[in-house]
Amino acid sequence: MTSTDPLHPSDRDDHDDRSPITGLTRAHWSGAADRMLLSLRPYATADRSGFRLPGRTSRYGERSDSLEAFARSFMLAAFRLKGEDGTDAHGLAEWYADGLVAGTDPTSSTRWPRPDELDQAKVEAASIALGLHLTRPWIWDRLQDAQRASIVDWLESVVGGRYPPINWVWFQVVVETFLCSVGARWSAEDVESGLAVHESLYRGDGWYADGPERAYDHYAGWALHFYPLVWADMAGPQLCPATRRRAYAARLRRFLDDAVALVGADGAPLLQGRSLIYRFAAAAPLWVGAATGESDLDPGLIRRACSGMLRHFVSHGAPDDRGLLTLGLRHAWPRMAQDYSGFGSPYWAAKGFYGLSLPETHSVWTAVEQPLPLERADTSRVIAAPGWLVSGTKTDGIVRVVNHGTDHSTPGDDRTDSPLYARLGYSTATIPPLVGATLGSPSDNSVGVLDGAGNVSHRNGFVALGTSMSDAVAIGASRARAHWVDASADTSPDHGSGRPGVVTSGPWITTASAVHGATEVRAVRVDPSDRGGSDERELTLEVSGWPLAGGLEQRPHREVDVAHVRSGSLLSQVVPLSDPERWSGGVREERGTSPLGEVTLVPVLSRQLLSDEAGVHVVAVTLCGSTMDPVPREDLPSIVEVSTGPVADVVRIAWRDGTLTELSLPSL
Repeated sequence: MTSTDPLHPSDRDDHDDRSPITGLTRAHWSGAADRMLLSLRPYATADRSGFRLPGRTSRYGERSDSLEAFARSFMLAAFRLKGEDGTDAHGLAEWYADGLVAGTDPTSSTRWPRPDELDQAKVEAASIALGLHLTRPWIWDRLQDAQRASIVDWLESVVGGRYPPINWVWFQVVVETFLCSVGARWSAEDVESGLAVHESLYRGDGWYADGPERAYDHYAGWALHFYPLVWADMAGPQLCPATRRRAYAARLRRFLDDAVALVGADGAPLLQGRSLIYRFAAAAPLWVGAATGESDLDPGLIRRACSGMLRHFVSHGAPDDRGLLTLGLRHAWPRMAQDYSGFGSPYWAAKGFYGLSLPETHSVWTAVEQPLPLERADTSRVIAAPGWLVSGTKTDGIVRVVNHGTDHSTPGDDRTDSPLYARLGYSTATIPPLVGATLGSPSDNSVGVLDGAGNVSHRNGFVALGTSMSDAVAIGASRARAHWVDASADTSPDHGSGRPGVVTSGPWITTASAVHGATEVRAVRVDPSDRGGSDERELTLEVSGWPLAGGLEQRPHREVDVAHVRSGSLLSQVVPLSDPERWSGGVREERGTSPLGEVTLVPVLSRQLLSDEAGVHVVAVTLCGSTMDPVPREDLPSIVEVSTGPVADVVRIAWRDGTLTELSLPSL
């Protein structure tokens, strides 16, 4: 590596036998953190209270975004200071102390907006409080009394404030716990109320939803599992009794067993859910497990997963050549950011550096890296709370999730599908088109019927029918009332959910999946008993596959019933397993809708259904790293039998390794 490499360690040799997989050591992490922090300084305000970075502002304005950049980078600086026991080669303590004093000076023209003036400041107050807690000997204890009083006055404006019943409750809990620790005003009622909300979000098996909806995403890790044990160490036994801490710890242990199975061999996290601009913040709960000892994972496995994420994003341009984190996934792509995000928002990624708060002698830094689960063997599991069927394959290093339980909504809600939540599939190698036509007509990993204008129906608000394992095959099903939504009049902020509007209802569609290796067998039934009062004699059923973006090749196949596309070594394919002569294959092309590339291609199958036609329609949906074009039919599963009955229709599947699976579609 050269000194200009974002991962070049500045203080020691870059070779270490303890990191045989990623090559990254604590020195690499420290170097990356320092470069991120120092790269911000040219954009600092004169009094160091904020950073005015290039890029768009959020709907909260420039002052809010500048505070975000300060507060979130302060967390990163705090991790560095804590892990080095105050050793401070770059003057971080002085720099951020100056900014804290200036930002909370009520007479300053550049003072920060207070949490009781601007909701976003409630979020940033927690980063300020956590940073002050971790750096107490080097910043807080060295401030003058009047300076501490101004900071306390700013933080105290959260007391008695109202917070939405999502991960935000932790921002109030953390701030008021810090206030308690310094003898300032706080409210035990606020803290207990916030902890009660957190408890209400728990859904079992280590998983939290971020609110009352089926909102399963990375906030489960970088917020709802990050804060509880970090807070427990802040609070001590008086505020966090041993029984409460044990509950948080047991949940984290269970969650991490799933979380590490959702990391691709290339270090990519699952590309699903809002706020993906936070990138390697997905490593945060793994570091918490290491820091607290509340993990069943080998410390070397934890570091391998976290280092893989850091290397993945750095190798794809984040931070950029200026050393800045931008609004985007890899390179800047601001169209993917929600309305609450501005130029300072990406620095929530600082949470992914929490491991730097641990000294170099900690076992997570001294252990030899261990392979990820899918680097040892193919993996398969169900995660019941979000309704996910998970398959990781060793040959290509890809993790796929087939989704029968998450939509950032509630059953019966007839908003549009959110691309980041309601698709049937997510992976570490693909991301759905996020903007454009897909918002009104789902373009990838969907099952729907077409309206007169050719728009695909939505599944949001579906009924989850459960998940299970059969041998090494993951099984799940869901049922949705197909609907179309004219959301043209909706001007509400984008927080990741679907959009409301004028709804036209269609038929009930039951979809069941069996996932084994790189292939999902997707069985579909469109119930003829209720087709939304349609006068149409025929319906068009459409099944779409995985979206591939960048470096694309569309290779038409002679058999029109096969749809497939390639991107480099990736292949996405949809093949009919029942009535192949009734299906037509095609490819949907979009431009400018994905942060992974300018052009996105999606394989699509469609067929006509008579208005009174019953039956189960079965296809094979594949995402894999493959040199074959397409995957030969003899390598795909086959259908042994489709039987119908009053309770359920059953599809019997024969996989090429000899495994037999029964896939059930419960009756309406």
